[in-house]
Amino acid sequence: DFGSQYTQLIARRVRELNVYCEIHPFNKIPDLDSDVKGVILSGSPSSVRDDNAPKPDLSVFKGKLPLLGVCYGAQLLAYEFGGDVEPAPSREYGRAMLTVVDPNDPLMAALPSPTQVWMSHGDTITSIDNVRVAAYRINDEETWGIQFHPEVFHSTDGPKLLENFVLGICGCSGTWSPASFIDSTVAELRAKIGDDKVILGLSGGVDSTVAAVLLHKAIGPNLHCIFVNNG
Repeated sequence: DFGSQYTQLIARRVRELNVYCEIHPFNKIPDLDSDVKGVILSGSPSSVRDDNAPKPDLSVFKGKLPLLGVCYGAQLLAYEFGGDVEPAPSREYGRAMLTVVDPNDPLMAALPSPTQVWMSHGDTITSIDNVRVAAYRINDEETWGIQFHPEVFHSTDGPKLLENFVLGICGCSGTWSPASFIDSTVAELRAKIGDDKVILGLSGGVDSTVAAVLLHKAIGPNLHCIFVNNG
């Protein structure tokens, strides 16, 4: 996660494919064990050309696991590994039509051409001929970058592209469900907490509210929430 407003939506789209996923900050990448089948790099309000732009060590998984860079993620891969990222003449925001150059590419399989996608970026990836690039693959790797956002509603075939990556390229089974996550999490919380009482600071945001509901399912009246009205 590089701070994109769409990061949670990427995770939601993956979970809608019945695949478990986690969001981690770019500066707190966990150890990747054999359960991890692939990595998605999110967008960001930052520019890769900024001195303080988020730039983690991508070698941890690049070339070792299937990797998909979305918008900033695609620009970061290009910038760090020999491509050019330039300021766009004007910020690209809105619908665009994507032409699929290689329909045999695993990421683009079964996508119509052209297909509507959603752009939201101030930089652009350019080739040696100064042609703007909407999508690319790194040779001899399962590494792709896309300049558009497949996770948003306006990318009409975005769900199919993500399905190609998650189920096809990463080989996930698509048998997970949110219900199984709830059951396993509640059981784990109940075992860990026992008869102890829990105080939870509850802001009303997604994270604290989900935590409160799961804890309530696990320990009932032993949970005491304190509402923190942060506006």
